[in-house]
Amino acid sequence: MATTTTSVKHTNSNDATRHITLDTMPPSQQAADEVASSEPTGAFPALEKWNSPRINAYRCFATFFSFLVIGSNDAAYGLETYYDLTYTIVSLVFLSPLVGYTLAALLNHRIHNSLGQRGVAFIAPACHLIAYVVNCLHPPYPVLVVSFIFAGFGNGLADAAWNAWIGNMANANELLGFLHGVYGLGAVLAPLIATSMIAKAQMPWYNFYYVMVGCAVVELATCGACFWKATGAVFRAETSESVEEDKKGGLRAALFKRPSARVTWLCSLFLLGYVGCEVALGGWIVTFMIRVRHGSAFASGMTATGFWLGITVGRVILGFVTPRLGEKVAIAGYIVLSIAFALVLWLVPQFYASAVAVSLQGFFLGPLFPGAIVMITKLLPRHLHVSSIGFCAAFGSSGAAVLPFAVGALAQAKGVQVLQPFAIALSGAILLAWLGLPRASKLQRTE
Repeated sequence: MATTTTSVKHTNSNDATRHITLDTMPPSQQAADEVASSEPTGAFPALEKWNSPRINAYRCFATFFSFLVIGSNDAAYGLETYYDLTYTIVSLVFLSPLVGYTLAALLNHRIHNSLGQRGVAFIAPACHLIAYVVNCLHPPYPVLVVSFIFAGFGNGLADAAWNAWIGNMANANELLGFLHGVYGLGAVLAPLIATSMIAKAQMPWYNFYYVMVGCAVVELATCGACFWKATGAVFRAETSESVEEDKKGGLRAALFKRPSARVTWLCSLFLLGYVGCEVALGGWIVTFMIRVRHGSAFASGMTATGFWLGITVGRVILGFVTPRLGEKVAIAGYIVLSIAFALVLWLVPQFYASAVAVSLQGFFLGPLFPGAIVMITKLLPRHLHVSSIGFCAAFGSSGAAVLPFAVGALAQAKGVQVLQPFAIALSGAILLAWLGLPRASKLQRTE
């Protein structure tokens, strides 16, 4: 079949130079023709906004609720008592979502290309629903481990899809700040709800998952309805993929084709260190405050809440600061400030100073994940965004499993005071990875 290729060079409001290839398509791809024919001749449309077209407002709400579910997802409350297990065996439920994330990274490109965001909008919430229904039935423990693989797969699909979609909008830093702020809100609310149900109301641990089932049903209904028209044909048209690129597969190009591979691997290492640092601090700060700062159990527990609230507030507030400084400069500055407060937490032997320092450490760590997503969308072609973000998210989630375990092993040998030197060293490593990324202008987009 003959193919007519037209190259149009132009600059949009983001000062980005783009090249569009318009291919003659068969009737089966009429949706792609409709998208192309609706664009004004000789000009590339401005980036979509959260409320323009109007359907985006509803879609943003759906993605925010999806991230609230993801943030509330990781819970193993009371499992060790109910199943009479050691902490080591219980930790398998934290490792099994990594398997799901990895599967999602491998299949993200294929699902988007075949089913579009509509496919993700149904598959991801359905996986959440399967996992939570199984957990409500409190099955034998090995079945529970498998159910968390489904949850991880749903998380991985939604994580890549919604980050990539919002990352390509106008004011992406601000919107991603809200998106990940909602994730943090879920991470704060879920333990409070679960603790109230289990400790105060004396309910069994699995009753918490009845709440999660309800949330997954709402997620399935809202995402499915809002993204119903976001089919595979629409996705292929928006990303302007050629047949040759489609055959190569997005993940292979993102990981092994230069210069995309440099961005993907550096961002993966960056998120590995960031997520590991975040989870290690969140998981071990209570023990540190009790044993090293000699705080009460309640006050020490509140420092962990302060840390997670700091991350949530930092993502929202600094999301408005980052685009004004530029991602490269802003994120580097946030890492340096987080190291400074880590030094205060480590070297100032006073409980209240440590509590404030760890909250501010969380505040400046908060915008790192959204900032990395924006850099990926600026530095990589659009058809690689989902594959690259999905791989980076999966790689980063491995940091949540491996690095806190490393802190535990060091704490067992040297004492929990190793937490802060470990966090500082990890922060230094992710700063180096970040500085290794190419520089992008404040408004640059590559296509």
